Amino acid sequence: MTLGSAAPAPPNPASRKAVGPAVVIGSALEWFDFYLYASMAALVFGRLFFPSGDPTTATLAAMATFAVGFLARPFGGIVFGMLGDKFGRKVVLSVTFLLMGISSGLIGLLPTYESVGILAPVLLVVLRLLQGLGAGAELGSAIAVAYEHADAKSRGRLGSLPALGVNIGLFTSSLTVTVLTSFDEEFLYTWGWRIPFVASFALVGLGFWVRRQMPETPEFERSAQQHRRGGSQPLRSLLRSDWRGLAVVLAITVGYNGVSYVFKTFSLSYLTEFRDVPANIGSFGITLASACAIITVPIAGRLCDRVGAKTVVLVGAVATAALAFPFFWMLDSGRSALIWAALVLATGIVVPAMLSAQGAFLAQQFPTATRASGLGTGREVGGAFSGGLAPLAALALVTATPGNGTWAVSLMFVAGAAFIGVGALFDQAKRLTAVAERPVAERT
Repeated sequence: MTLGSAAPAPPNPASRKAVGPAVVIGSALEWFDFYLYASMAALVFGRLFFPSGDPTTATLAAMATFAVGFLARPFGGIVFGMLGDKFGRKVVLSVTFLLMGISSGLIGLLPTYESVGILAPVLLVVLRLLQGLGAGAELGSAIAVAYEHADAKSRGRLGSLPALGVNIGLFTSSLTVTVLTSFDEEFLYTWGWRIPFVASFALVGLGFWVRRQMPETPEFERSAQQHRRGGSQPLRSLLRSDWRGLAVVLAITVGYNGVSYVFKTFSLSYLTEFRDVPANIGSFGITLASACAIITVPIAGRLCDRVGAKTVVLVGAVATAALAFPFFWMLDSGRSALIWAALVLATGIVVPAMLSAQGAFLAQQFPTATRASGLGTGREVGGAFSGGLAPLAALALVTATPGNGTWAVSLMFVAGAAFIGVGALFDQAKRLTAVAERPVAERT
Protein backbone atom coordinates (compact mmCIF):
# COMPACT_ATOMS: atom_id res chain seq x y z
CA MET A 1 0.00 0.00 0.00
CA THR A 2 1.28 3.46 -0.86
CA LEU A 3 0.28 6.93 0.07
CA GLY A 4 -1.41 7.21 -3.26
CA SER A 5 -3.56 4.14 -2.84
CA ALA A 6 -6.80 6.09 -2.96
CA ALA A 7 -7.40 9.59 -4.23
CA PRO A 8 -9.64 11.58 -1.89
CA ALA A 9 -13.27 12.00 -2.79
CA PRO A 10 -14.42 15.58 -3.34
CA PRO A 11 -15.36 17.17 -0.01
CA ASN A 12 -18.96 18.07 0.63
CA PRO A 13 -19.32 21.63 2.03
CA ALA A 14 -22.62 20.74 3.73
CA SER A 15 -21.12 17.74 5.48
CA ARG A 16 -18.18 19.85 6.64
CA LYS A 17 -20.61 22.16 8.44
CA ALA A 18 -22.04 19.17 10.30
CA VAL A 19 -18.63 17.68 11.08
CA GLY A 20 -17.21 20.81 12.70
CA PRO A 21 -19.58 20.86 15.72
CA ALA A 22 -19.44 17.07 16.07
CA VAL A 23 -15.65 17.03 16.24
CA VAL A 24 -15.30 20.08 18.48
CA ILE A 25 -18.15 19.32 20.91
CA GLY A 26 -17.34 15.64 21.18
CA SER A 27 -13.62 16.23 21.78
CA ALA A 28 -14.36 19.00 24.27
CA LEU A 29 -16.65 16.80 26.35
CA GLU A 30 -14.23 13.86 26.34
CA TRP A 31 -11.19 15.94 27.23
CA PHE A 32 -13.05 17.84 29.92
CA ASP A 33 -13.23 14.51 31.76
CA PHE A 34 -9.62 13.61 31.01
CA TYR A 35 -8.08 16.89 32.20
CA LEU A 36 -10.40 16.99 35.19
CA TYR A 37 -8.90 13.71 36.36
CA ALA A 38 -5.38 15.08 35.85
CA SER A 39 -6.12 18.12 38.00
CA MET A 40 -7.82 16.15 40.76
CA ALA A 41 -4.96 13.63 40.80
CA ALA A 42 -2.55 16.51 41.44
CA LEU A 43 -4.70 18.24 44.06
CA VAL A 44 -7.14 15.86 45.76
CA PHE A 45 -6.78 12.14 45.11
CA GLY A 46 -3.58 11.68 47.10
CA ARG A 47 -5.30 12.53 50.37
CA LEU A 48 -8.57 10.70 49.63
CA PHE A 49 -7.37 7.47 48.02
CA PHE A 50 -3.70 7.12 49.07
CA PRO A 51 -3.39 8.44 52.63
CA SER A 52 0.09 8.37 54.15
CA GLY A 53 2.16 10.38 56.56
CA ASP A 54 3.99 12.11 53.69
CA PRO A 55 1.90 14.37 51.41
CA THR A 56 4.50 14.10 48.64
CA THR A 57 4.30 10.29 48.67
CA ALA A 58 0.51 10.45 48.49
CA THR A 59 0.69 12.85 45.55
CA LEU A 60 3.16 10.56 43.79
CA ALA A 61 0.75 7.65 44.20
CA ALA A 62 -2.15 9.71 42.85
CA MET A 63 -0.11 10.87 39.87
CA ALA A 64 0.78 7.23 39.24
CA THR A 65 -2.93 6.53 38.63
CA PHE A 66 -2.83 9.31 36.05
CA ALA A 67 -0.01 7.41 34.37
CA VAL A 68 -2.06 4.19 34.51
CA GLY A 69 -4.58 5.73 32.12
CA PHE A 70 -1.79 6.17 29.61
CA LEU A 71 -1.00 2.46 29.80
CA ALA A 72 -4.52 1.75 28.54
CA ARG A 73 -4.47 4.40 25.84
CA PRO A 74 -2.24 2.44 23.39
CA PHE A 75 -4.72 -0.44 23.47
CA GLY A 76 -7.56 1.99 22.82
CA GLY A 77 -5.64 3.69 20.02
CA ILE A 78 -4.61 0.44 18.32
CA VAL A 79 -7.90 -1.46 18.68
CA PHE A 80 -10.31 1.39 17.99
CA GLY A 81 -8.04 2.82 15.29
CA MET A 82 -8.13 -0.52 13.49
CA LEU A 83 -11.91 -0.67 13.92
CA GLY A 84 -12.15 2.87 12.57
CA ASP A 85 -10.30 1.85 9.41
CA LYS A 86 -12.46 -1.26 8.99
CA PHE A 87 -15.95 -0.05 9.98
CA GLY A 88 -15.78 3.73 9.90
CA ARG A 89 -14.73 6.71 12.01
CA LYS A 90 -18.28 7.64 13.07
CA VAL A 91 -19.15 4.46 14.99
CA VAL A 92 -15.81 4.44 16.81
CA LEU A 93 -16.14 8.03 17.99
CA SER A 94 -19.65 7.33 19.30
CA VAL A 95 -18.60 4.23 21.26
CA THR A 96 -15.51 5.80 22.78
CA PHE A 97 -17.52 8.79 23.95
CA LEU A 98 -19.86 6.52 25.91
CA LEU A 99 -16.91 4.67 27.42
CA MET A 100 -15.18 7.86 28.53
CA GLY A 101 -18.29 9.61 29.86
CA ILE A 102 -19.70 6.72 31.88
CA SER A 103 -16.38 5.81 33.50
CA SER A 104 -15.80 9.47 34.43
CA GLY A 105 -19.25 9.73 36.02
CA LEU A 106 -18.59 6.62 38.09
CA ILE A 107 -15.37 8.12 39.46
CA GLY A 108 -17.50 10.79 41.09
CA LEU A 109 -19.44 8.10 42.96
CA LEU A 110 -16.43 6.22 44.34
CA PRO A 111 -16.01 5.71 48.09
CA THR A 112 -12.74 6.93 49.60
CA TYR A 113 -9.99 4.96 51.33
CA GLU A 114 -11.39 5.95 54.70
CA SER A 115 -14.69 4.25 53.82
CA VAL A 116 -13.68 0.99 52.10
CA GLY A 117 -9.91 0.77 52.44
CA ILE A 118 -7.82 -0.66 49.62
CA LEU A 119 -10.92 -1.22 47.45
CA ALA A 120 -11.13 2.55 46.86
CA PRO A 121 -7.81 2.96 44.98
CA VAL A 122 -8.42 -0.32 43.14
CA LEU A 123 -11.75 0.93 41.78
CA LEU A 124 -10.15 4.27 40.92
CA VAL A 125 -7.46 2.52 38.87
CA VAL A 126 -10.06 0.36 37.05
CA LEU A 127 -12.12 3.38 36.04
CA ARG A 128 -8.98 5.25 35.06
CA LEU A 129 -8.08 2.36 32.75
CA LEU A 130 -11.51 2.60 31.10
CA GLN A 131 -10.99 6.35 30.70
CA GLY A 132 -7.69 5.62 29.02
CA LEU A 133 -9.26 3.19 26.56
CA GLY A 134 -11.81 5.81 25.48
CA ALA A 135 -9.31 8.66 25.29
CA GLY A 136 -6.88 6.49 23.34
CA ALA A 137 -9.17 6.44 20.32
CA GLU A 138 -10.53 9.97 20.53
CA LEU A 139 -7.98 12.39 19.13
CA GLY A 140 -6.59 10.23 16.33
CA SER A 141 -10.04 9.33 15.02
CA ALA A 142 -11.24 12.94 15.34
CA ILE A 143 -8.20 14.16 13.38
CA ALA A 144 -8.93 11.60 10.65
CA VAL A 145 -12.55 12.76 10.40
CA ALA A 146 -11.68 16.46 10.20
CA TYR A 147 -8.82 15.95 7.73
CA GLU A 148 -10.83 13.72 5.42
CA HIS A 149 -13.67 16.24 5.15
CA ALA A 150 -11.25 19.00 4.11
CA ASP A 151 -10.06 20.06 0.68
CA ALA A 152 -6.42 20.76 -0.12
CA LYS A 153 -6.71 24.43 0.89
CA SER A 154 -8.37 23.92 4.28
CA ARG A 155 -6.65 20.91 5.82
CA GLY A 156 -4.78 23.00 8.33
CA ARG A 157 -7.92 24.81 9.44
CA LEU A 158 -10.18 21.76 9.64
CA GLY A 159 -7.38 19.57 10.96
CA SER A 160 -7.11 21.93 13.92
CA LEU A 161 -10.74 21.36 15.01
CA PRO A 162 -9.91 18.44 17.34
CA ALA A 163 -7.28 20.63 19.00
CA LEU A 164 -9.91 23.33 19.46
CA GLY A 165 -12.15 20.78 21.17
CA VAL A 166 -9.30 19.65 23.40
CA ASN A 167 -8.62 23.19 24.56
CA ILE A 168 -12.29 23.98 25.13
CA GLY A 169 -12.37 20.87 27.30
CA LEU A 170 -9.26 22.06 29.13
CA PHE A 171 -10.77 25.51 29.62
CA THR A 172 -14.02 24.25 31.10
CA SER A 173 -12.30 21.69 33.33
CA SER A 174 -9.70 24.17 34.59
CA LEU A 175 -12.40 26.77 35.20
CA THR A 176 -14.29 24.14 37.17
CA VAL A 177 -11.19 23.33 39.24
CA THR A 178 -10.57 27.04 39.82
CA VAL A 179 -14.08 27.48 41.20
CA LEU A 180 -13.83 24.37 43.39
CA THR A 181 -10.44 25.36 44.83
CA SER A 182 -11.77 28.80 45.68
CA PHE A 183 -13.93 27.27 48.41
CA ASP A 184 -12.56 25.94 51.68
CA GLU A 185 -10.74 22.61 51.78
CA GLU A 186 -13.53 20.83 53.62
CA PHE A 187 -15.94 21.47 50.72
CA LEU A 188 -13.37 20.38 48.13
CA TYR A 189 -12.29 17.19 49.88
CA THR A 190 -15.71 16.01 51.06
CA TRP A 191 -18.01 16.26 48.06
CA GLY A 192 -17.06 19.30 45.99
CA TRP A 193 -14.60 17.35 43.82
CA ARG A 194 -17.36 14.87 42.94
CA ILE A 195 -19.68 17.41 41.28
CA PRO A 196 -17.98 17.72 37.86
CA PHE A 197 -17.42 13.96 37.58
CA VAL A 198 -21.06 13.14 38.28
CA ALA A 199 -22.07 15.87 35.81
CA SER A 200 -20.46 13.71 33.11
CA PHE A 201 -23.56 11.51 33.18
CA ALA A 202 -25.64 14.45 31.98
CA LEU A 203 -23.15 15.22 29.21
CA VAL A 204 -23.05 11.67 27.85
CA GLY A 205 -26.46 11.88 26.19
CA LEU A 206 -25.69 15.20 24.50
CA GLY A 207 -22.30 14.10 23.26
CA PHE A 208 -23.55 10.76 21.98
CA TRP A 209 -26.34 12.44 20.04
CA VAL A 210 -23.88 14.91 18.48
CA ARG A 211 -21.55 12.13 17.41
CA ARG A 212 -24.38 10.08 15.92
CA GLN A 213 -25.36 13.02 13.68
CA MET A 214 -21.86 13.22 12.22
CA PRO A 215 -21.58 11.98 8.59
CA GLU A 216 -19.01 9.38 7.62
CA THR A 217 -16.07 10.77 5.61
CA PRO A 218 -16.21 10.44 1.80
CA GLU A 219 -12.58 9.32 1.74
CA PHE A 220 -13.33 6.41 4.06
CA GLU A 221 -16.39 5.36 2.07
CA ARG A 222 -14.35 5.27 -1.13
CA SER A 223 -11.48 3.42 0.53
CA ALA A 224 -13.89 0.90 2.07
CA GLN A 225 -15.32 0.12 -1.35
CA GLN A 226 -11.86 -0.46 -2.81
CA HIS A 227 -10.84 -2.85 -0.02
CA ARG A 228 -14.15 -4.69 0.29
CA ARG A 229 -13.17 -7.54 -2.04
CA GLY A 230 -10.03 -8.73 -0.35
CA GLY A 231 -10.86 -7.53 3.15
CA SER A 232 -9.07 -4.75 5.01
CA GLN A 233 -6.15 -5.48 7.38
CA PRO A 234 -5.16 -1.94 8.42
CA LEU A 235 -2.75 -2.81 11.22
CA ARG A 236 -0.81 -5.25 9.06
CA SER A 237 -0.69 -2.75 6.20
CA LEU A 238 0.42 -0.02 8.59
CA LEU A 239 3.40 -1.97 9.91
CA ARG A 240 4.37 -3.31 6.50
CA SER A 241 3.96 -0.31 4.19
CA ASP A 242 3.38 2.84 6.25
CA TRP A 243 5.98 2.44 9.00
CA ARG A 244 7.73 5.71 8.05
CA GLY A 245 4.61 7.67 8.86
CA LEU A 246 4.24 5.74 12.10
CA ALA A 247 7.81 6.66 13.08
CA VAL A 248 7.06 10.36 12.45
CA VAL A 249 3.95 10.24 14.63
CA LEU A 250 5.76 8.35 17.41
CA ALA A 251 8.66 10.81 17.58
CA ILE A 252 6.48 13.91 17.60
CA THR A 253 4.07 12.46 20.15
CA VAL A 254 6.83 11.39 22.54
CA GLY A 255 8.17 14.93 22.56
CA TYR A 256 4.88 16.79 22.51
CA ASN A 257 2.99 14.78 25.13
CA GLY A 258 5.88 14.83 27.58
CA VAL A 259 6.16 18.61 27.32
CA SER A 260 2.42 19.22 27.31
CA TYR A 261 1.53 17.21 30.40
CA VAL A 262 4.41 18.56 32.45
CA PHE A 263 3.27 22.09 31.59
CA LYS A 264 -0.39 21.36 32.36
CA THR A 265 -0.39 18.92 35.29
CA PHE A 266 2.99 18.84 37.00
CA SER A 267 3.06 22.63 37.28
CA LEU A 268 -0.06 22.52 39.49
CA SER A 269 1.39 20.06 42.00
CA TYR A 270 4.80 21.80 41.86
CA LEU A 271 3.30 25.14 42.82
CA THR A 272 1.24 23.74 45.71
CA GLU A 273 3.66 21.10 47.06
CA PHE A 274 7.03 22.85 46.66
CA ARG A 275 6.32 26.58 46.47
CA ASP A 276 3.30 26.88 48.81
CA VAL A 277 1.30 28.71 46.15
CA PRO A 278 -2.49 28.44 46.71
CA ALA A 279 -4.08 25.85 44.42
CA ASN A 280 -6.50 28.35 42.89
CA ILE A 281 -3.57 30.46 41.58
CA GLY A 282 -2.24 27.66 39.38
CA SER A 283 -5.67 26.43 38.28
CA PHE A 284 -6.71 29.98 37.35
CA GLY A 285 -3.50 30.28 35.32
CA ILE A 286 -4.45 27.14 33.39
CA THR A 287 -7.90 28.63 32.84
CA LEU A 288 -6.39 31.81 31.40
CA ALA A 289 -4.03 29.77 29.25
CA SER A 290 -6.78 27.54 27.88
CA ALA A 291 -8.92 30.58 27.06
CA CYS A 292 -5.94 31.93 25.11
CA ALA A 293 -5.49 28.53 23.44
CA ILE A 294 -9.04 28.68 22.07
CA ILE A 295 -7.88 31.75 20.12
CA THR A 296 -4.44 30.33 19.28
CA VAL A 297 -5.69 27.08 17.70
CA PRO A 298 -7.69 28.49 14.76
CA ILE A 299 -4.95 31.04 14.06
CA ALA A 300 -2.35 28.25 13.97
CA GLY A 301 -4.66 26.18 11.76
CA ARG A 302 -4.86 28.95 9.20
CA LEU A 303 -1.09 29.42 9.38
CA CYS A 304 -0.71 25.75 8.50
CA ASP A 305 -2.64 26.36 5.28
CA ARG A 306 -0.39 29.33 4.47
CA VAL A 307 3.14 28.29 5.50
CA GLY A 308 2.77 24.53 6.02
CA ALA A 309 1.95 22.44 9.06
CA LYS A 310 5.53 21.22 9.44
CA THR A 311 6.81 24.79 9.74
CA VAL A 312 4.38 25.49 12.57
CA VAL A 313 5.44 22.29 14.36
CA LEU A 314 9.14 23.19 14.07
CA VAL A 315 8.61 26.74 15.33
CA GLY A 316 6.73 25.29 18.31
CA ALA A 317 9.62 22.95 19.08
CA VAL A 318 12.10 25.84 19.10
CA ALA A 319 9.80 27.91 21.32
CA THR A 320 9.49 24.97 23.76
CA ALA A 321 13.25 24.75 24.15
CA ALA A 322 13.46 28.52 24.63
CA LEU A 323 10.87 28.36 27.44
CA ALA A 324 12.50 25.43 29.26
CA PHE A 325 14.28 27.46 31.96
CA PRO A 326 12.34 30.77 31.98
CA PHE A 327 9.11 28.82 32.63
CA PHE A 328 10.29 27.71 36.09
CA TRP A 329 11.95 31.04 36.84
CA MET A 330 8.53 32.65 36.51
CA LEU A 331 6.83 29.95 38.60
CA ASP A 332 9.48 30.25 41.32
CA SER A 333 8.88 33.99 41.61
CA GLY A 334 5.69 33.24 43.55
CA ARG A 335 4.04 36.25 41.92
CA SER A 336 0.62 35.53 40.49
CA ALA A 337 1.11 37.67 37.39
CA LEU A 338 4.36 35.92 36.42
CA ILE A 339 2.91 32.47 37.14
CA TRP A 340 -0.07 33.25 34.90
CA ALA A 341 2.22 34.63 32.19
CA ALA A 342 4.33 31.45 32.23
CA LEU A 343 1.26 29.23 31.92
CA VAL A 344 -0.24 31.37 29.15
CA LEU A 345 2.97 31.31 27.12
CA ALA A 346 3.41 27.57 27.50
CA THR A 347 -0.11 26.11 27.50
CA GLY A 348 -1.93 29.00 25.87
CA ILE A 349 0.30 29.63 22.85
CA VAL A 350 3.18 27.22 22.23
CA VAL A 351 1.55 23.87 23.10
CA PRO A 352 -1.83 24.48 21.41
CA ALA A 353 -0.15 25.83 18.26
CA MET A 354 1.79 22.57 17.93
CA LEU A 355 -1.31 20.48 18.63
CA SER A 356 -3.24 22.44 16.03
CA ALA A 357 -0.57 21.79 13.41
CA GLN A 358 -0.45 18.09 14.23
CA GLY A 359 -3.92 17.61 12.75
CA ALA A 360 -2.85 18.22 9.17
CA PHE A 361 0.79 17.19 9.57
CA LEU A 362 0.23 13.79 11.15
CA ALA A 363 -2.84 12.88 9.10
CA GLN A 364 -0.95 13.32 5.83
CA GLN A 365 1.55 10.67 6.89
CA PHE A 366 -0.94 7.91 6.03
CA PRO A 367 -3.31 6.86 3.24
CA THR A 368 -7.01 6.67 4.07
CA ALA A 369 -6.99 2.89 4.62
CA THR A 370 -4.54 3.08 7.55
CA ARG A 371 -5.01 6.65 8.76
CA ALA A 372 -7.02 5.95 11.92
CA SER A 373 -4.78 3.01 12.82
CA GLY A 374 -1.63 5.02 12.20
CA LEU A 375 -2.77 8.04 14.18
CA GLY A 376 -4.19 5.96 17.02
CA THR A 377 -1.20 3.65 17.30
CA GLY A 378 1.49 6.29 16.89
CA ARG A 379 -0.07 8.90 19.15
CA GLU A 380 -1.06 6.57 21.95
CA VAL A 381 2.00 4.36 22.04
CA GLY A 382 4.18 7.47 22.05
CA GLY A 383 1.93 9.13 24.62
CA ALA A 384 2.14 6.13 26.96
CA PHE A 385 5.90 6.52 27.18
CA SER A 386 5.92 10.26 27.61
CA GLY A 387 2.65 11.91 28.61
CA GLY A 388 1.81 9.43 31.34
CA LEU A 389 5.31 9.14 32.79
CA ALA A 390 6.59 12.70 32.31
CA PRO A 391 4.66 14.36 35.20
CA LEU A 392 5.63 11.49 37.50
CA ALA A 393 9.26 11.71 36.39
CA ALA A 394 9.27 15.49 36.83
CA LEU A 395 7.90 15.17 40.38
CA ALA A 396 10.52 12.55 41.22
CA LEU A 397 13.32 14.68 39.75
CA VAL A 398 12.35 17.74 41.77
CA THR A 399 12.08 15.66 44.95
CA ALA A 400 15.55 14.17 44.36
CA THR A 401 17.23 17.49 43.50
CA PRO A 402 18.78 19.46 46.40
CA GLY A 403 16.58 22.41 47.25
CA ASN A 404 13.83 20.99 45.05
CA GLY A 405 15.51 22.45 41.98
CA THR A 406 13.92 22.28 38.54
CA TRP A 407 16.91 22.32 36.19
CA ALA A 408 16.49 18.60 35.43
CA VAL A 409 12.86 19.15 34.45
CA SER A 410 13.92 22.01 32.19
CA LEU A 411 16.27 19.61 30.44
CA MET A 412 13.25 17.32 29.94
CA PHE A 413 11.63 20.17 27.99
CA VAL A 414 14.71 20.53 25.80
CA ALA A 415 14.71 16.78 25.12
CA GLY A 416 11.01 16.88 24.26
CA ALA A 417 11.60 19.72 21.81
CA ALA A 418 14.39 17.70 20.20
CA PHE A 419 12.05 14.73 19.65
CA ILE A 420 9.46 17.00 18.04
CA GLY A 421 12.05 18.53 15.73
CA VAL A 422 13.52 15.17 14.71
CA GLY A 423 10.05 13.82 13.96
CA ALA A 424 9.15 16.81 11.81
CA LEU A 425 12.43 16.70 9.90
CA PHE A 426 12.16 12.96 9.30
CA ASP A 427 8.98 13.71 7.38
CA GLN A 428 11.12 15.20 4.63
CA ALA A 429 13.00 11.92 4.12
CA LYS A 430 9.71 10.06 4.03
CA ARG A 431 8.19 12.47 1.52
CA LEU A 432 11.22 12.20 -0.80
CA THR A 433 10.54 8.47 -1.20
CA ALA A 434 6.76 8.72 -1.41
CA VAL A 435 5.84 11.98 -3.12
CA ALA A 436 6.23 10.57 -6.62
CA GLU A 437 3.55 8.01 -5.85
CA ARG A 438 1.06 10.49 -4.49
CA PRO A 439 -1.68 12.00 -6.64
CA VAL A 440 -1.54 15.73 -7.23
CA ALA A 441 -4.50 16.33 -4.89
CA GLU A 442 -2.49 14.84 -2.01
CA ARG A 443 0.67 16.95 -2.52
CA THR A 444 -0.14 19.70 -0.06
